[in-house]
Amino acid sequence: MIRIDCSSWLINGEWASSIRRSVFIEEQGIDEAEEWDEHDASSVHAVAWWENSPVGTARLLPQGKIGRMAVLPEFRSRGIGKALLLALLNVARQQNMKTLRLSAQQQAIEFYSRHGFAPEGPAHMEVGIPHQWMVLNLTT
Repeated sequence: MIRIDCSSWLINGEWASSIRRSVFIEEQGIDEAEEWDEHDASSVHAVAWWENSPVGTARLLPQGKIGRMAVLPEFRSRGIGKALLLALLNVARQQNMKTLRLSAQQQAIEFYSRHGFAPEGPAHMEVGIPHQWMVLNLTT
């Protein structure tokens, strides 16, 4: 059973940072200096729990950008990414956000498209990985 907890970095930061370190730094080889930024303190952090273990995370910036979506490899394809995304969409609606943006890794474009996000602009590189900007209008 999946449980999603949306809270501040102060509350969820320990678990979110552990998952992000495992997925982005160790698995994908992203430089640690690229992973941590000033946006963590002001963002809503969703953490997915499988039984009593944190297994996924994502964040929503106050400006309406979703990012740092990560699920531990052994828990992928179980609906955890979807649950994280839907939880952050609910937070965005509660905060009356009109538009959400994200920069999707190329292999995740189809996932975000299934949830209503549309590609915007050309593909670009981030941290050495091809990405695509995507947008979702919450007012329609």
